[in-house]
Amino acid sequence: MLSTSHAISTRSAYVDAPNRAVDVAGRTLAYRSIGTGTPVVLGTRFRGNMDKWDPAFIDALANSGFRVITFDYSGLGLSTGRATYNPIEMAADFRDLIAGLNLKDVVILGWSLGGLAAQSALALYPTDVTHLVLIGSGPPGELVKTAEPLFYEIAAKEINDEDDNVILFFEPASAASRAASALSLQRMAIRTHGLSAEVPIDFARAALGTEPKNPIFPADPILEALKKTTVPVLHVGGDHDISFPIENWYALSPQLKTLQLVTFPQTGHGPQNQHPQMAADAIASFVRNT
Repeated sequence: MLSTSHAISTRSAYVDAPNRAVDVAGRTLAYRSIGTGTPVVLGTRFRGNMDKWDPAFIDALANSGFRVITFDYSGLGLSTGRATYNPIEMAADFRDLIAGLNLKDVVILGWSLGGLAAQSALALYPTDVTHLVLIGSGPPGELVKTAEPLFYEIAAKEINDEDDNVILFFEPASAASRAASALSLQRMAIRTHGLSAEVPIDFARAALGTEPKNPIFPADPILEALKKTTVPVLHVGGDHDISFPIENWYALSPQLKTLQLVTFPQTGHGPQNQHPQMAADAIASFVRNT
């Protein structure tokens, strides 16, 4: 049975991580950093900021030998500049943060929308990128399965409650997944100081739209780059992701020669929230062994 009990028994390093900032390319990018070792730069989800990462997952990555760096996209959260949810433009945040912090041999990781931006960053700015990790994200191009309409309904609500969290990021049909959702929310609520600003709802709704799209990420150059890259690519997903169905990666995998897939059963759009240690272990093994 997959373990989902990950309450924080000792103080979390990520909960206590200070907000930092780097001025680069005419704007200020806010970030947090914990751990030492191989740098991994994390791009967050739709409506996400630095506070939307589960501390158990971030701590587990840091304990696996990574320097873990989360950040707010340009113009959102605590970062300045022009806000956009265009993945091609968002890729510049990965590029500029890596340059601003003088990072080398970097793992870039993107969750959901952040995965679209991370794919774009690999395709457009591959220098210093050794591995690409995607969590609950989707590929560019035509999809064999689109998002569920329920995602658009719940994701557009101004405030999401605990039930919404289960629908958006977990598997409502699984008692274990529902329990994991409650634990994850508890962990994320521990930090009460230095919080990042919420993503404005009008901006988010305008970017989201009202119905499933196909393709959601119509970027042929990105798909061609993924087909040709020698950089190892890992996707960590749940078997019931209502926003980015895992079936799309399985359909495309024969064309992507460096792609590896890890899929958790009875898990939704936030596999790293339901299984923080196992997700971190899978990522650490992937980076060490590819």
